[in-house]
Amino acid sequence: MSSALTAAAAGFGTGLSLIVAIGAQNAFVLRQGVRRDAVLAVVGICALSDAVLITLGVGGVGAVVVAWPGALRAIGIVGGAFLLCYGALAARRVLRPEPAGLSTEGEAAGSRRRAVLTCLAMTWLNPHVYLDTVFLLGSLAADRGPLRWTFGLGAAFASLCWFAALGFGARLLGRFLARPGAWRVLDCLVALTMLALGAALVAGP
Repeated sequence: MSSALTAAAAGFGTGLSLIVAIGAQNAFVLRQGVRRDAVLAVVGICALSDAVLITLGVGGVGAVVVAWPGALRAIGIVGGAFLLCYGALAARRVLRPEPAGLSTEGEAAGSRRRAVLTCLAMTWLNPHVYLDTVFLLGSLAADRGPLRWTFGLGAAFASLCWFAALGFGARLLGRFLARPGAWRVLDCLVALTMLALGAALVAGP
């Protein structure tokens, strides 16, 4: 039992250390959390996607993917272009802020669909997600032998805890964002993050 708990704790700590790093996905979840827009769906997509990728990594899929070295490069180009477009939209919001709130149920539904689709793209078109979950966590889990799935479970739980805390905890910033210009500061940070990561992905190694 103690060995299993140790493996799960190691997986949790390793997974958390990889996920907490500032990135496009975290910036998006933070913004959705602050807006209180489709937070549950966004958190669920991020956590479930990580769980699927970690499962693939622990199962040894990473070794298979290495056989197609151009796959991650192609994902990097497409994902980089997507992040550049999203960053440009965030930069546009800095110059032309969106009106606060959503006026109709139709607009709210459209916003939820956009949030879900954006979250899916930002998660599955980011090659760094594959490197962290499928390759790195998969390799570390393999070292645990028969406890590799326990290690993976700990890493997946870390992902769920982090995204839930980030998405639902972001509403605590509501008072700060009630100040004039605060949304511009947030969108400026999002734009800089997306544009920098997008340019790096398109440029490649």
